[in-house]
Amino acid sequence: MGRSEVKIKAGAGPFLEEGEEVRAAILARPRGWTMAEAAGYSGDDAAELVAGRLGRRKMERNVSAAAEAGFQLANPMALAVTQGRLLSIAISVGIGWWGIGVKVKELVSAVPLGLVDDIKVRRLAVGKTVTITIRGVQFTLEVPAGQNVRGVVAALEGAKSV
Repeated sequence: MGRSEVKIKAGAGPFLEEGEEVRAAILARPRGWTMAEAAGYSGDDAAELVAGRLGRRKMERNVSAAAEAGFQLANPMALAVTQGRLLSIAISVGIGWWGIGVKVKELVSAVPLGLVDDIKVRRLAVGKTVTITIRGVQFTLEVPAGQNVRGVVAALEGAKSV
């Protein structure tokens, strides 16, 4: 378990229901954020404009899809699994995007695990993408390297099989 997961688990306590505990958690952002942010560092104004716009559109599509599914995304956020719910938790990060100085701010959204149809993980250059389907609607998050993505998938699948 990484340092950020420990901090998320500890900070999520006030937002949990009686007897509920966070089984696994990861840092995440709506897919498209990295592209939108990285566009500003190319040195080419036209490339920055196009890549930034593409990244923002991709991010907006994923935020909208999640909202359509009844699940609000924060940016940055923690995606957490309890024994009964999938949580979107707004966080702040101190240094970088790797979890140094993670602080839990608020619970943004929660859905019962029974409404989560699927979760798929794919490699991304230096991290992973996590595609979640809730109520038949897909949206994708990007997750930095070093996060316990397998733990989130296992916790979700384990809780749903009970």
